[in-house]
Amino acid sequence: MPLAFGIYLIKRIKNRTSVFRHNMDFIAGEILVFNKPLTWTSFDLVNKVRFVLCKHLGLKKLKVGHAGTLDPLATGVVVVCTGKNTKKIDELQAQEKEYIAELELGATTPSFDLETEIDERYPYEHITRELLEEKLKQFIGSIMQTPPAYSAVKVDGVRAYKMARKGKEVEIKAKELVIEAIEVLDFSLPKCTLRIVCSKGTYIRALARDIGKSLDSGAHLTALHRTRSGNFTDKGALDIQEFAAQYPVKPKEQL
Repeated sequence: MPLAFGIYLIKRIKNRTSVFRHNMDFIAGEILVFNKPLTWTSFDLVNKVRFVLCKHLGLKKLKVGHAGTLDPLATGVVVVCTGKNTKKIDELQAQEKEYIAELELGATTPSFDLETEIDERYPYEHITRELLEEKLKQFIGSIMQTPPAYSAVKVDGVRAYKMARKGKEVEIKAKELVIEAIEVLDFSLPKCTLRIVCSKGTYIRALARDIGKSLDSGAHLTALHRTRSGNFTDKGALDIQEFAAQYPVKPKEQL
């Protein structure tokens, strides 16, 4: 994990205060906030929660869904809804998001992150913190963004990443979104760490790509952590392993 980015997360983890309530009614509906582990997909997390709760409650099926996908190479807040609260997913998914992102300047990858190898390098010695902060201003507000080819966006009914991984050309239409704020937390060439507040549907990887271009260079995402989704933050987020330990399989006579 990058040093500056790692130090930032360690500070947040020290302040984390996960609270487990044992009077939860998962069938009637609960809203759970998890800190998604690195390399897990959002669906991996949902499937694990469903498995744990079905075993704990002695159920064959239980409605469980997430309110906003987070890439496998990212960590942080994923809001998970159970039971009747799955009806709230669209509402929760539409809420504002906040991220801490680390970018490497002067290099690009096809996926715009570390899923793929560096494919091209660019000069970056001309970039200063002042230049970066000036260029970031153009991304504040309503902007048009083209999602990455390595994404779950559907093109003619097929997930874009499935075509991209086969080396096929993928054409994805740009969409409008809103960047509320971008703040430079750390700058140490060729790396920089940013805090980004944005609307639903923002691809931070694509933002990294566009920031690199604006600097007459290149850039890709090397680390990403979602700190907030709506009013839910990572400071109270649950660890999935701790959650599983709190809800073990009950003996049949207790069901």
